[in-house]
This record gives sequence, structure tokens and C-alpha cells, in this order.
Amino acid sequence: MAHPGPSHALLDAVRSGASGPELQEIDLPTRFRAAFTRKDEVGIFEGQTDKDVRRSLHVGEVEMPELAPDECVVAVMSAAINFNTVWSAIFEPVPTFAFLEKFGRQGWYGARHDLPHHILGSDGSGVVVRTGSGVKSWKVGDKVVLSPSYVDEEDHGSYDDGMMSESQLAWGFETNFGSLGEYCIVKANQLIRKPAHLTWEEAGSNTLCAATAYRMLVGSHGARMKQGDVVLIWGATGGLGSFATQLVRNGGGIPVAVVSSEEKAEIVRSQGCEHVINRNDLELGEQGLRHPKAGRMLGEAIRRLVGEDPGIVFEYLGRETFGASVYVAKRGGKIVTCGSSTGYRHEYDNRFLWMRLKSIIGSHGFNYHEAVETNRLIGLGMIHPTLSKVFPLDEAGDATRAVQTNQHIGKVAVLCAATGEGQGVDDPALRERIGEEKLNLYRR
Repeated sequence: MAHPGPSHALLDAVRSGASGPELQEIDLPTRFRAAFTRKDEVGIFEGQTDKDVRRSLHVGEVEMPELAPDECVVAVMSAAINFNTVWSAIFEPVPTFAFLEKFGRQGWYGARHDLPHHILGSDGSGVVVRTGSGVKSWKVGDKVVLSPSYVDEEDHGSYDDGMMSESQLAWGFETNFGSLGEYCIVKANQLIRKPAHLTWEEAGSNTLCAATAYRMLVGSHGARMKQGDVVLIWGATGGLGSFATQLVRNGGGIPVAVVSSEEKAEIVRSQGCEHVINRNDLELGEQGLRHPKAGRMLGEAIRRLVGEDPGIVFEYLGRETFGASVYVAKRGGKIVTCGSSTGYRHEYDNRFLWMRLKSIIGSHGFNYHEAVETNRLIGLGMIHPTLSKVFPLDEAGDATRAVQTNQHIGKVAVLCAATGEGQGVDDPALRERIGEEKLNLYRR
């Protein structure tokens, strides 16, 4: 249950379904509850092996910031944990307070972000409760999901592709006032209509991972998958991989999912993925995928399943898998990468890249259009949430710890203003047509 805290009047009205004009009449609170890190604790993990995020992620009252003309205040019904929440809470690879200080030096409303606490969270769903004077397309009472791509619309680079803007930031990671609280502050171009058939926790858990996978595979800035492409997907039941598998199947591709257990293999098979490799079956010993023959053994396993090498490798694990990824991609194939969760420094045999004319494509986040297109697929019931666990706001540290220690599959949500699971469904007929089994596939 979410604690009502000092902001109960407005939140109670949101929970009861009050209209926009009714919400506008209720005072915005001056303080609210949120999950945050503290600048004075940046060094607490020095010399320690187990950097338990439950020590650094606090839940308490914070002050409501001033609203810029192009921003909105959203009552956050539910948020989600991503790996950037983990990085923020262990203060690595650099403390996020360095990002806030840099943002603050821009002046104007950027200075608000440079605080001794950092409210985290880059995914969420909720209700708009205030709009800035320059906001035209959104109004109080709108039900929304939140995009973490924070783009300055005055930067000319953003008009070709928002991710090419030099000022582009990851909201709730490189900015303050993220989604892990009863309220958050977002730019108007971060708002997207909430899919009507989803609960708050389902809707608030998709955008970051689903739209990242969309850009990597489907959008014009990534691998540009086409029908019949064989796509190797590492970590196919993770936040990114679970959406990649769906996108490949929907687009006429052939997903080959790599997982680490038979339980996870059954989940991706239930998603309709026919070809699954349990990495433990490769028998690579203690070296795992860094074994000198890992690429060859993985390639043989892929060819036994689909008869050819993958044209696209969906990469985000990094150091542990990258050498094998470069090796197994077919001649002229593409390795598209958006992260390095097992380490940033990669080692691979460059002969297999240049002599076989392969390409490595760097992909980071997504632009507003890609986020909206991804959400459209979710709203149509073509892409489904992969939510596995839900925690209350008071246990945001435990939720982040579950992701930190990989004790989860799919996505992990945190209820903020919602008082329980299952709330927020506005189109029960569509939900019934899709079926609870598909929507709750990862709830095991």
C-alpha cells in the first residue's frame, strides 16, 4: 500500500478519478514522498564488494520544485526499476550528482536539479496534475506514461533525431525529479497516452526497455530488421530481451533466444519463440562465454536450430558476450548494442569483424517518435508488458536490490500513488480479448 504522506488531498482526488478541473482546484503540495540518494553518502561503498543499494536508496519527504513553462507535474501511480537506478544507487561508474551539477550550471530552471538529494526513476505512469504556461497539447487529468528521453527542443540536432542532440539527457538519471515518488516533473515532450487496457503498474514498466529495443531493431537508426532476419537475443527474459523477442516475432523475424535456465526457456517459448538456447547447455565451464571456443559452440547451436548464422545480434550484456556476438554474426551481419551490463571494456577478434564485413551499431535510448510508436504497439495489444514483481514505494530499495542481484525476470515495478495492484484499467474489453495469460506471462 502506498502511504498517503503529506500530499494526500490531491492524491486522493487522483485515485478517485476526479476530473481535470477538480484536480486543478486542489492545492499542489509543497512536499511529497520519494525514493532518493544522498550526495553526502557518495563514498559509502568504497572498498566493498557487495554494494547493497538498500543502504543508499532512501524513502522520505522532499520538496516540490518550481515548474518550468514547458513542464508538467505528474502524480505517479507506478514506476519501474531499470539498471540506471542501480548505477545511481551504487554511485558508479560516476556519481549521478556530477550530472546534476553540470545540469545546474546551465542556469535557468536547470539550477533546480543540483540538490543534495537525487530522486531516481526513469519509467512511470500517472495523471497530469499541473501544466506549465507553455504546454499546449496536455491538460490536467490526462492519463499518461512517461518517456525518459529528456531533450532540449531548442537544440537543432533534436530535429533530425532527438538522440543526436548534444543536450539529450536520461531523465531520473542525469536529471532530478524522476518517477520514484508520489509526484515527478517532466517536460511535456516526455508524455505519452497511457494504454487503456493496462493497469498502472503494467503501463509504467514498459517505455524505457521497449522503446530502446524498438530503436535497436525496428527504427531507422538501428539494425532495421526485415522479414526473415535471424536475430540472436541475449538475455531474452530480461527487461530489454523480453521486448526484443516480441518485436522480432511481430516483424516477421526469427528470434533465437539465449537464456540461463530452463524456467526462463519456458517463458520465452510461451511468448512464441521457437528457438531457445540455454547457455548452460553449452558446457563452457568456469570461463563461460569468455571460453576461447564459446563463439564456435554458440554458432553451432544456432545453426542446429535455424540452419544459418544470425543476421542481427541484439547486445546489451557487453564484456561477457561481445566476443561471441561478433563471432557468430553472419557475413555482413550487424551487432547492435545499447549497453554493457557485464562490463564496458570488450574484447573480440577483429578479423571476424573486418574480413567478414560485419558492423557494430551503437544505439542509445530512443527519440520521442520512437517512444510513441512503441507505445502504440502496446496500446494495440501487439506488445505486452513483461512485469514480474511489484513493490510498494517504501520498499524501493528492495525492488532495486532485486534488479541489482538479477533476482528477477522481465520488469520490476514500484507502486507510488496507487494503493494496490490492478488499478487503472479503462478498457476491460480489450484486456479480455488479449487475455490475462498473455498480460501476466512473467508473473510467476
